[in-house]
Amino acid sequence: MSAATLSTADTDFKADAHITLRGHLRHTGALIRRNLLWIRQDPESMFDALLMPVVFTLLFVYVFGGSIGQALGGGQDGYVQYVIPGMIAMMSMTLSQGVGTGFSQDFNSGVMDRFRSLPIGRGSVLFAKVSVELARMLFATTVLMIVAVLVGFDITSWPGLFAAVGLAAVFASSIMWVFLTLGVILKNAQSVQAMGFLVLFPLQFGSSIFAPTASMPGWLQAFTDYNPLSTLADAARGLMVGGPVAHDLWVTLGWSVAITAVMAPVAIHKFRTKS
Repeated sequence: MSAATLSTADTDFKADAHITLRGHLRHTGALIRRNLLWIRQDPESMFDALLMPVVFTLLFVYVFGGSIGQALGGGQDGYVQYVIPGMIAMMSMTLSQGVGTGFSQDFNSGVMDRFRSLPIGRGSVLFAKVSVELARMLFATTVLMIVAVLVGFDITSWPGLFAAVGLAAVFASSIMWVFLTLGVILKNAQSVQAMGFLVLFPLQFGSSIFAPTASMPGWLQAFTDYNPLSTLADAARGLMVGGPVAHDLWVTLGWSVAITAVMAPVAIHKFRTKS
C-alpha cells in the first residue's frame, strides 16, 4: 500500500471519528436523495426491476409450470403457489448485484473521488447505496406479486407475505455488502457483473427456488441444504402458503447476520483505502 493511500485512509478515519451518529444519518439521507434523483433522471435504470419479475414469472410458470406442477401433484396452479415465494428469494439476490455494478461505475466516473473529498462519513456512502437498492428490490417484488396474482397466485396470508418480503430484504441487504466489496476491488462494472453471474447462477439453480430438491443427486442435495437461497425460499413458502417455517427462518437470519458481520467491515475498509 502506497504512502498516499495510507495518508488518505488515515484522513478518512479521522474524518469519520469527528462525525456524530446524527451526522452519519443526515449524510446517509442526503445521499439516498441524491441516488433517487439520479434514478429519476435515468428511469432506464429501473428496467431490470420492472421487467425481470414479469419475464421470469411468465417464463417459469408457462414453460415449466405444467411438467413440474404435475410432479408436485397440483398441475400449473400448484406450481404457481410453489414458485412465487421462490421468485421473491431470487429477486433478493439477483437485484443485489446492481449495487456492485453501480458502485464500480461511480468510481470510474469520478463520483466517488468527489464524495471522498467531502467531510462526510465514508460508511454513509455505502449505506445509502444499500438503502436505494433495497427500495429497488421492494419495487421489483411489488411488480412480481402483481404478475403473480394475474397468473393465479392465491395470497392466503397477507402477514405471511409481508414477513417473507421482509426476510428477503434482510438477506438482500447482507448480499449487497458482498457486491459492494466487488465493486471496490474489481476494475470495472463488467467484471463485477461477470463475477456476480458466477456467484448467482449456481446458488439460484442449485436451490429449491424453482423445483423441489428431492430428485437431485445426493451431492447436489447436500449443497442445497447449506444454500441460503434454499432456506430463504422455503421460509418464504412456509410463510406465504403454509408449512414449516422456524428452521429455515432462523438459518436464513443466521446467514444474513454472518455475511453482514464479515462483509460490511470489509467493504467499508476497502472503500476507505482504495487509491
